[in-house]
Amino acid sequence: MEKKILDVVLVPTGLVIMIAYHLWLLYQIVKHPTKTVIGVNSINRRLWVQAMMEDVSKNGVLAVQSLRNNIMASTLLASTAIMLSSLIAVLMSSRNEERGVVAVVFGDRTELVLSIKFFAILVCFLLAFLLNVQSIRYYSHASILINVPFKKLSSNLRQQKLTAEYVANTVNRGSYFWSLGLRAFYFSFPLFMWIFGPIPMVLSCFALVFLLYFLDAAFECGWATIGVDDHDDFDEGEVHKQHYVDIELEEPIKN
Repeated sequence: MEKKILDVVLVPTGLVIMIAYHLWLLYQIVKHPTKTVIGVNSINRRLWVQAMMEDVSKNGVLAVQSLRNNIMASTLLASTAIMLSSLIAVLMSSRNEERGVVAVVFGDRTELVLSIKFFAILVCFLLAFLLNVQSIRYYSHASILINVPFKKLSSNLRQQKLTAEYVANTVNRGSYFWSLGLRAFYFSFPLFMWIFGPIPMVLSCFALVFLLYFLDAAFECGWATIGVDDHDDFDEGEVHKQHYVDIELEEPIKN
């Protein structure tokens, strides 16, 4: 009975830690994007798209090659996820191997709990596969849209900015899905450790959150990346709302 209590207490604790961290990260991305790596990268991707679309004849090949590299990275993760999903499905169907694993578990050793563990890992990898497929979808659309000669098609400055903004949104969505797919891989690690018991699982949650914080937090000030000189007069939320599209790329960055 005591071993079952460990699963009931420690496993939800580890999940709450992971969910709470990502809710905090989401809040930071929405409200203070320049304090996170994801937010800073999103801002710079918009400026990159605008720069690529300034002269399609010169930058078109570079833009398509860059997006193709992203597509290849998403394809690799998607292929890995579906392969691991197949492997987990094989393990779930092999009862002999399951009993061998149960023997080293300190916690609930029932066959139902072990099936839940493998099923959770399977769902995690399937989710990673679907997210990376969506990433490939958006990057594929962006590889065509980024070569649209919007300056030649329209002399309306507002329409040109809206076109560049739409393409930037498409590129960013592809990147967001790729990041979520990668998060699903990260999340699978504590679930895998759960096979060996709730104690390794909750410890891996603490360690993973600690490492992710250093990967997600932008410790270096990101104002220079968007040409902002005065922190006090700068509204980070407005940047995330895409009002920074009016920033001129040729504007010199002051130290």
